[in-house]
Amino acid sequence: MNRILLSLFLLITFWGCQQSQSEPEPKQIFDTQRIGQMIMVGFRGTELSKDSTIYKDLTERNISGVVLFDRDVITGNRNRNIENPSQLMHLNNAIISATPNSPFIAVDQEGGLVSRLKESKGFPKSVSAEYLGNLDNEDSTRHYASIMAQEFMVVRTNTNFAPVVDVNTNPNNPVIGKLERSYSSDPEKVAEHAGYAIDEYSREGILSVLKHFPGHGSSTSDSHLGFTDVTDTWDPKELIPYKELFANHDIRAVMTAHIFNANIDSVWPATLSKKTINGLLRDSLGFDGVVFSDDMQMDAIRDEYGLETAIQQAINAGVDVLIFGNNLHYEPDIAERAIEIIQKLVREGKIEKETIERSLARIDSLKIDVIDELCSCMDFLNE
Repeated sequence: MNRILLSLFLLITFWGCQQSQSEPEPKQIFDTQRIGQMIMVGFRGTELSKDSTIYKDLTERNISGVVLFDRDVITGNRNRNIENPSQLMHLNNAIISATPNSPFIAVDQEGGLVSRLKESKGFPKSVSAEYLGNLDNEDSTRHYASIMAQEFMVVRTNTNFAPVVDVNTNPNNPVIGKLERSYSSDPEKVAEHAGYAIDEYSREGILSVLKHFPGHGSSTSDSHLGFTDVTDTWDPKELIPYKELFANHDIRAVMTAHIFNANIDSVWPATLSKKTINGLLRDSLGFDGVVFSDDMQMDAIRDEYGLETAIQQAINAGVDVLIFGNNLHYEPDIAERAIEIIQKLVREGKIEKETIERSLARIDSLKIDVIDELCSCMDFLNE
C-alpha cells in the first residue's frame, strides 16, 4: 500500500511540474522602463516632490518626459507649473536629475494667446503667428523665435510644441483662426514663417514639433471638447506646409490632430488612423521622425473611444509618444495605467512587438541627436 501511495505522490508531483513548465506565468515582453519612453504626462506642482506620483513616473517608470502648463484648467490655478524663469529652471533641473534618460520637457509656446511662458511671469514678449504672418517680415519672425529659443535654453525647457502649421482656411475656427494660431491662409507663407521659427529654435538645440497633422485649420469645432469632423471643410493644400518643411528643413517631430477626415480615413480620427500616420505621413510624405499624439485626454478621443482602444489604435497607427496632459482631466496614475495597458496589448498580440521596437528606436534616435546633447550642454554650463 505504501508503495502505491508513494507512486501516486510522485506521479502527481511530476504532473504538477509539467503543468507549471508548459503554462508559465505571463512575462512582460517589454519592461516598464522601456515602455515608459512612449508616455509623456502633465502634473501639478511648481516643485518636484519625491513623494509625488510624477517623481515615481520619472524615476521608476522612466516616462519619456513632461508637458508643463502655466494654468490649471480644472482648478483655475495660474501657477500650475510655471511661476517665473528662476522657479522653472529649478523645476526642470530636478526633472532632468530624476530621470534615467534625458527627458522631453515641453511647453506650447506658440506666441500670443497660446503662450505658457508669459511676459507677465517674467519671460520675453511673444506675438501670435497671425501677427507675424500679416507682418510678413523674415527678420521679425526670426527675432521673436530667437529670443524665446534662448530663453528655453536658459530655463532648460527643451521641446516646443510649435510651430503651428495649420493653414487658416477658416478664420472663424474656434481653436485655430479665432486664437490667431495660424500664420496665414496661404500655405506657402505658413511654411515660410514656420521655417524661420524652426531655424532659430534649432540653432539653440531646441526641438520643434510641427502641429496639427494633417491640418486643423478648417475645423468648425474644438477637438478639446468633442468629436471634430473636417470631412467637408478640409483641403489638400493643408498638407503643403508639411511637404515644404520636410523638403527644406530637418524636421524631427510632428504632432497629430484629433480631427476626423473621411477623405483620408472613413473610420478613425487622425491620431488613431493608420491611413493618416503610417500611410499619409510616413509613406506618402516620407516622414521618418517621432510622432507625438495631441493630448489623449481631449474629449474628441476620451469620450469617443476609451483609454485602451485609443492606446491600441494610436500605437498601431504610428504614434510613438502618447501625451496625457492631465489638465483637462486629472488622473495622477495615468502613466502607470497606460504602461500596463501597452504591456497587456503586446502580450495579447494586439500590438506587435516590432511596432513597439520601431517607436522606441525613433524615440532613442531623437533623444541621442537632440535632447541628450542639450541636457549635457546645460549641465556643463551649470557647473
